Amino acid sequence: MVETKTLKSGVRVIIKHMEGLLSVTMGVLVGTGAAHETDKEDGISHFIEHMQFKGTKTRTAFEISDAFDALGAQVNAFTGKDMTCYYSKATSDHAKEAFALLADLFLNSTFPEEEMKREKGVVLEEINMCEDTPEDLCLDLLARASFGEKNYGRNILGPQSNVSGFTREDIFAYKKARYCPENIVISFAGNLSADEAVALAEEYFGNMEGSAFAKRAIAIDRRNENLFRSKPIEQAHFAIGFPCVERNSPDFSAVQVMNAILGGGLSSRLFMRVREELGLAYSVYSYASHYEETGMLTVYAGVNPQKAEDAAAAVVDVIKTFIKDGVTEEEFKRGREQMRSGNIFAQENTSSQMLLYGKQLLYSNEVYDFEKRMQEISALKRDDIMRVSKQIDFSRAAVASVGNLKKAITL
Repeated sequence: MVETKTLKSGVRVIIKHMEGLLSVTMGVLVGTGAAHETDKEDGISHFIEHMQFKGTKTRTAFEISDAFDALGAQVNAFTGKDMTCYYSKATSDHAKEAFALLADLFLNSTFPEEEMKREKGVVLEEINMCEDTPEDLCLDLLARASFGEKNYGRNILGPQSNVSGFTREDIFAYKKARYCPENIVISFAGNLSADEAVALAEEYFGNMEGSAFAKRAIAIDRRNENLFRSKPIEQAHFAIGFPCVERNSPDFSAVQVMNAILGGGLSSRLFMRVREELGLAYSVYSYASHYEETGMLTVYAGVNPQKAEDAAAAVVDVIKTFIKDGVTEEEFKRGREQMRSGNIFAQENTSSQMLLYGKQLLYSNEVYDFEKRMQEISALKRDDIMRVSKQIDFSRAAVASVGNLKKAITL
């Protein structure tokens, strides 16, 4: 059973009651992320996410984490391109206390100067860690090669110069513009009744004050650049990005199945050919990202630098053959079943359900319809997969590569 409620403050609430479980996941989702930032703000969504845990009007940073631990509850947060999420998972008998703590860190954080100074060092180390994680670095480069240095091309962590210079005033200004009640969704999933969930949301968020929300339009600057970063590391990493459909497209499910066949699993074309048959990569996969205005199909591989060109040629050959010849009936049925089972498995996980239902309400102001999604998947035909595969266009591909190479990997 799924119920929704809009609080008098304007905050939206959604509850997925999952009877028979012993836990509940509670999330506070904000419709803001790296894609909504200006050049001056670049990195601030992520920095605020860190700082929200660093002390409130009544609790220190240690007291917050200690209180969650005392309940046996989990708490965490993440920042994406177009959403920031704060969440806690607790046993149902401790849901009230865990939500009170979650609400406190979300609503009452004070951003102490000393904590800001300390956390800047933490985030700067996170940026350094990303620089030392070539797969992450490669995918960040691909985003920039696809979208430029703004909107979906931004690195979520931001540049070191920005992080070092953020002030409390910057935080309060950004939160005033983006952390507005009507841009917030509270999502519950698990063994908690709708009445209990609404009462909790109303108690802590019912009187939340905030400015009227002004949506920031995202202008897409689609590119097909080739970016390269030379690094003295053992492996070479490359990624290719192709434009694909936005998240509300009627072809969303078809693209997801197509991706499963191309590079989404151990039986996929890319894995079987590039790794199993040719032995040119340890890691090779594809995935589709879908945003409000656009989407991207990404193909990634980590390879031996001596065989980088051969591996890239093999990946390109697999994709081109995939476009030219299409998929077999067996591949289609297997890919469709993978997508179907993935959706079913997610229905049994409170964290997945919290995020799934929360995002749908946040992005589209609609209740996620599981039965409708299953019908869409079941209605897919092999021709649908063939049709969307033809939309993979090498003339619009962006490329990124990282490694101990003499030059960039080209297609």
